[in-house]
Amino acid sequence: MNMQPTTVLAPPPPRTIEEMQLPIVMMRDILLKTIFRKNISEVSELAKAVCLPRQVTQELVDMAREQRLLEATGTLNANSGGEMGYQLTDVGKARALDALAQSEYFGAMPVPLSSYAAQVKRQSIRNVQITRDQLTGAMGHLVLPDSLLDHLGPAVGAGRSILMYGPPGNGKSSISNGIRDAMGDKIFVPRAIEYSGQVITVYDPIVHSAAEEQQDDPNALRRRTTFDTRYVKCERPTVITGGELTLDMLDLVYNPTARTYQAPLQLKSTGGIFIVDDLGRQKEPPQSLVNRWIVPLEENKDILALQSGEKFEVPFDTLVIFSTNFHPNEIFDQAALRRIFFKIKIDGPNQEDYLKIFAMVARKRKMELDEAALVHLLKVKYPTIDNVYANYQPIFLIDQMISICNFEGIPYKMSPELVERAWANMFVKEEAIIH
Repeated sequence: MNMQPTTVLAPPPPRTIEEMQLPIVMMRDILLKTIFRKNISEVSELAKAVCLPRQVTQELVDMAREQRLLEATGTLNANSGGEMGYQLTDVGKARALDALAQSEYFGAMPVPLSSYAAQVKRQSIRNVQITRDQLTGAMGHLVLPDSLLDHLGPAVGAGRSILMYGPPGNGKSSISNGIRDAMGDKIFVPRAIEYSGQVITVYDPIVHSAAEEQQDDPNALRRRTTFDTRYVKCERPTVITGGELTLDMLDLVYNPTARTYQAPLQLKSTGGIFIVDDLGRQKEPPQSLVNRWIVPLEENKDILALQSGEKFEVPFDTLVIFSTNFHPNEIFDQAALRRIFFKIKIDGPNQEDYLKIFAMVARKRKMELDEAALVHLLKVKYPTIDNVYANYQPIFLIDQMISICNFEGIPYKMSPELVERAWANMFVKEEAIIH
């Protein structure tokens, strides 16, 4: 697929302690806790652990030495290019333990919220330009009417909210995943952000897939200028939630043991897509869930709260896709519907598209088509359900026939009898069960 992803501006690495814009005591304490927990003695190793350039790490080490929290071991370590070793003094150990009692967080220095907000603007989902070819390429495995792409393309390009509705089994989830695949560029996700002295971890390997690192060429005359390694270069994230979504999953998660916060799902999906699948199947009423999104969707910012009750703003830069089997008027009031920018109906295929899907699936599954079987399916079986076709049905029926062929030890070739046996598993007959 010919894609020309936009190039996202990388966050530049900080050159001094001042450029970090973090409380000095917080930086010093994270440094001490990292030395204590990881038992590190060289500055080069410490720089990697706290994700800072070496010169900035050295500045922090020098500051800790002035405060008698660190001391040089007096030995040059031959294994690390003759580097000076450092260790915690007794006062430094006591300070590290005291800091760990306040917060277990150590390792990568957090990014201040204001710096993160600036990076979000540089890599906004609304900067992504998706062409018809890109979208068609990403949806290549689906048979979709052109009219659907006519609606979907501008919706995705706007980076605003989308509501997809229609009968179940017609690929709303697959279309959502196709939208994600059409975005070919990479963004920078902070390992953690800082607000008001509190650390909120953002990078999550379950949600974020890190891009492969380009290795520096050791023989190159000039090393590449790298980005701020407090960020991880990732694919644009996708968070998919279904019936399990509750309102409290959209709040900061506080870990009372570690005394740190974890970013909620919508913050982890910044710069990417948040898919609320099966809307209407959650414990919370759909209206309540959408009400929670009203401020973020309208103002491009979300409001989160710390344990203390203090509220603060974070950027909201996410393409939200709601997907439901209900008619929108059944689950939303008009005010909520007005705030969802694009409403797209995903219908079942017509007979012609249904046959295209059927033939495509049969070819992939190496199941030979048979005219008598298809005539039986279209003329005998579908009239019993008012000729209502759904995208999932060809896959379901062909997989059923393959299972029967495997069991009976016969070649993969459909027949009216196989169609009958497969059809029997697609629907449950209405009948009373005597208990």
